[in-house]
Amino acid sequence: MMQVQEGFIPVTGGNVWYRKSGDGSGVPLLVLHGGPGGSSSDYDPIRTLGDERPVIHYDQLGCGKSDRPTDRSLWTVERYVEELEQVRAALGLEELHILGHSWGTMLAAAYLLKKPTGVKSVIFSGPCLSAKIWERDQREYMKQDFPIETQELIERCEREKATDSVEYQQAMIQFYERHVCRLLPWPQELLDGMKKNNHEIYSMMWGASEFTVTGTLKEFDVTDRLNEIVIPSLFTCGRFDEATPETTQYYASFVPGSKFYVFENCSHMPGVEDPQAYANKMREFLHHQSR
Repeated sequence: MMQVQEGFIPVTGGNVWYRKSGDGSGVPLLVLHGGPGGSSSDYDPIRTLGDERPVIHYDQLGCGKSDRPTDRSLWTVERYVEELEQVRAALGLEELHILGHSWGTMLAAAYLLKKPTGVKSVIFSGPCLSAKIWERDQREYMKQDFPIETQELIERCEREKATDSVEYQQAMIQFYERHVCRLLPWPQELLDGMKKNNHEIYSMMWGASEFTVTGTLKEFDVTDRLNEIVIPSLFTCGRFDEATPETTQYYASFVPGSKFYVFENCSHMPGVEDPQAYANKMREFLHHQSR
């Protein structure tokens, strides 16, 4: 039976919850969840890699099982990078691999651009490395998916700040069912996870929805610095992902020697939509690194 260790780590602003799964002898893997304002999943198939290496999840401050302070000044990329450093130090991760998903790839990139030592490789899963490119891609999806009437409704609700209206929420759900998770109905664990999301952090840092960026991440863009990442790197996405295959491959093209992979029949949640294939691909990539 896989060993599991849980606890809390003091960071700037409060305490964050972490879980270490497995006791394999390989270099640990640290997982950065999506959001902003999301949380780790108890059902993440990446945990099965614990037979080869410790797999560490943690809920970022304000998220999941971690403390939920109300100080809005805490919700910055810089503080989340500092938090990552504090988690790493507390767990004694002198060497590690990093896997970021969605917003977690923004956090991973911001951290790696500080040139930390001991990071053996990085996985960018469903990457968002330019907020403007992300918004552009979602707008293209909207044109493909929705009739002009729905597009106009979305624009009107955003203009009138009525994004909590039933009509807007229904349009958002239709979009998510195409590009976030294509399993219908959505698995209960995904629904439960979304209920735990911190919407204040999401709204402040991102905006009203996936396809409209109005928050503090609006100008986030590290594409012109991706060539500074020189460790082994894997970029993955789903065929119907919000992180489109074209954009994900574009990001990968800047990173020397990086790998690129698409999960067919998946969107933004291949770990939910095809968990075995997702875990297998991550295991395969990590296996080819220096343990």
